Amino acid sequence: MQQININRNYKDRLFRLAFQEKGDLLDLYNAVSGRQYTNPEDIIITTLADAIYLGMKNDISFLVSDVLNLYEHQSSFNPNMPVRGLNYFADTYREYIEINGLDIYGEKLIRLPMPQYIVFYNGMKEEPDRVELRLSDAFLCQNPEENGCLECRATMININYGHNEELMDRCKRLKDYAVFVNRIRENERRGMALNEAVELAVNSCINEGILADILKKNRAEVCNLILYEYDEQKQLAIAREGAKKAGREEGREEGIAQGIAQGIAQGREAEKVMVIRNMAAKALDPRSIADMLDTEESYVKNVLNLLAEKIGKTDLEIAGILLNRNKTGKNP
Repeated sequence: MQQININRNYKDRLFRLAFQEKGDLLDLYNAVSGRQYTNPEDIIITTLADAIYLGMKNDISFLVSDVLNLYEHQSSFNPNMPVRGLNYFADTYREYIEINGLDIYGEKLIRLPMPQYIVFYNGMKEEPDRVELRLSDAFLCQNPEENGCLECRATMININYGHNEELMDRCKRLKDYAVFVNRIRENERRGMALNEAVELAVNSCINEGILADILKKNRAEVCNLILYEYDEQKQLAIAREGAKKAGREEGREEGIAQGIAQGIAQGREAEKVMVIRNMAAKALDPRSIADMLDTEESYVKNVLNLLAEKIGKTDLEIAGILLNRNKTGKNP
């Protein structure tokens, strides 16, 4: 079996790659919206080059007939998608207003495209076919008699194999994507290593015409995307468990509330340390790591220096050192 190496210039995820062509994106839009557009040139891609949330670019954003669509892919359930959507739409509208020379200070009402926000979910946790996530669910005030002046709704669609079959039948590319991901997971459940599971899924899908055009042309890139994403998810899961553990330990010693707060902070810091350690192991330089994580290069160098100095220390312990230095102002 050929050894697969991680792509050092990793930027996008598989979902973006699957729908990079306007024709495929239009098929997806028609399937989701129930429309029947036939001209791919009706699509205007509006993704902002520098719109990065949680270290990842937004997946797909485009205009069709005065509707601004934001499509994102999530491999784990995230109830905060409406918050991310609010930030993204604000940035997009700001750019739209500037490009079109609209006057928001004038007496005439400006016209804006209507926003639609779809999140395609294919995580391992079982979720319903469709769920509506609302920004208002995050508001501290949940008094039914009080209405906030802002709302952002994200429709989460489960695209795991076996879910939303009618939608899959209307968009072959989406169904093929679900089948491909499911085959990787089935191979893993049979005891295969991830590299082997991905290779076997790629080969079988090519032979059966499933995502064959992408898999033939971008075989190495697809494998790199999947391996990177799986590895990152594993590292983050470990870090979150560390946060819970640290919170429980601190809670016993100094009080539950304070311990949980400190544990969460240390766990979040440990997530960053783990990702930086992982990226450095793949020979990424500090500047590239900082760019991908949308953080300061000096912070990345500080973490790498600590990892080199404190060999044998866990990421959670390194995170504790970083937080302590921040408190005492001793960070170099």
